[in-house]
Amino acid sequence: MTPSYDAWRAPMRLALAEAEAALDTGDVPIGAVVVDPAGVVLGRGRNVREAEHDPTGHAEVVALRAAARQRGEWRLEGCTLVVTLEPCTMCAGAAVLSRVERVVFGAFDPKAGAVGSLWDVVRDRRLNHRPEVVSGVLAEESTALLGDFFRAQRG
Repeated sequence: MTPSYDAWRAPMRLALAEAEAALDTGDVPIGAVVVDPAGVVLGRGRNVREAEHDPTGHAEVVALRAAARQRGEWRLEGCTLVVTLEPCTMCAGAAVLSRVERVVFGAFDPKAGAVGSLWDVVRDRRLNHRPEVVSGVLAEESTALLGDFFRAQRG
């Protein structure tokens, strides 16, 4: 049984805290957590592309890697990836390949989103795994954090 929309608010707040921490390194404020079926956080991540000079340093990838290390296996069956912004194609693909049960995200990304906005990687019937999707959780907070960041970048 899928937890209700409200059940994802607490883990999304943890993801938002990760996103805020990304500001310290000049990275785009996107955060993610991976929780197990009991709601225990197995992995946390924030964008680290700038901090680590890593093009794959997206919050989702960082969180999925941490969760896999914590679990001791790459299959994250039963787990949920919670992220502040709709995943891009790379991150949506990583969610599929990690076998997470669901992807929960806050703000939609009409320019690069791959969980329904621009593409829909996670629900592509040609793939062998299709996570459930819950969207719009605390979207206003995620959108505001990103908006403030990009306004400051433009000066």
